[in-house]
Amino acid sequence: MKICITARGKDLEALVDPVFGRARFFLFVDSETRETEAVENAPGAHGAGVQAAQLLADRGAELLITGNVGPNAQRGLAASGIKVYLSREGTAAGALDDLDAGRLAETLAPTRPQHGGS
Repeated sequence: MKICITARGKDLEALVDPVFGRARFFLFVDSETRETEAVENAPGAHGAGVQAAQLLADRGAELLITGNVGPNAQRGLAASGIKVYLSREGTAAGALDDLDAGRLAETLAPTRPQHGGS
């Protein structure tokens, strides 16, 4: 499965970025091999969450690990069939371990209000 993690750096030792649409990097991880590709996020002035959701869909992500997701992004992710799991602290590697151990909660609703900022 292809997993995307919002991160503040380019590898699995980076901290999970607590925002989705304006995260600094997206780490795309193969769940079996943990092979990782870092993609720098360059959101526009408006619609960052929607643009980010489209990027994940275009890259074949099936699951997202992030700290928060707004309503427009949530709708885009849901429409693309991408499951959203919440991780509040720690490294991307730790978030993967938490996912594997069943310690992350899936969310079906936005965790921030419209235009929640970062």
